[in-house]
Amino acid sequence: MLLAKDTALKHILSAALLVSGAAILTCGQTPAKKQNNRPPELAPSVTIPANPPAVSASPAQASAGTYIYEFSQPHFLITHVLVEHDATGRGRLILEHLGETTPIIEPLEISAAALGRITALWQSLRFLDSETNYQSEKQFPHMGTVRLSMRIGSRFRKSEFNWTHNTDAAALANEYRRVADQGKFIFDMTVARENRPLDAPKLMDQLEIMLKGSGLSDPQQLVPLLRELNTDERIPLMARNHAARLLKKIEK
Repeated sequence: MLLAKDTALKHILSAALLVSGAAILTCGQTPAKKQNNRPPELAPSVTIPANPPAVSASPAQASAGTYIYEFSQPHFLITHVLVEHDATGRGRLILEHLGETTPIIEPLEISAAALGRITALWQSLRFLDSETNYQSEKQFPHMGTVRLSMRIGSRFRKSEFNWTHNTDAAALANEYRRVADQGKFIFDMTVARENRPLDAPKLMDQLEIMLKGSGLSDPQQLVPLLRELNTDERIPLMARNHAARLLKKIEK
């Protein structure tokens, strides 16, 4: 039974990595550029210190907490992914491209449905109260390193692994991969609509792959965007028609 469970978990992780790879590695060999005018609080501090100093917080802030997912692999086209959010699902997505010195920073709002799954997994792990090492005995550093971090008030914990047999830790990492991939699609499509319309058909193809492979955090969250794409004459007709077809699939 244990062997079967480990095998199933490997399949889940492998599938998640393939879906994430489809969104990250195939989306344009040249990173998209976009002017971002953001308030100062979104300025990046991409590297999280190993033992960050405690910060004072009101009771409301302390109960809200900060939740962070990171993925890094220095040889991937996207070398570093960071998802940071509060208890309401609002936060930021940071993507660093290979060879680029300036990261992409996008505001993030995780849907209620996805946030419910994510919160349940954090609770199942009892993350702040646990000292569990999620790293399996086998090492797969070429697949990248996952870091999970949580801060509530003055309490902070970070754990990292490149392969795990802990089903909840693996599922949590997979949820955040979906969040990052969906956020990356939104950013790339925004750039395509504004500056690179010929990228739109390829992006729609990638979106359909993610949709079929359960690689999206919450497809319903993309409904307003797909409706806009369906009538956006800045992008090619085939991309507009593709948006209409995917919209019908999601709204069924």
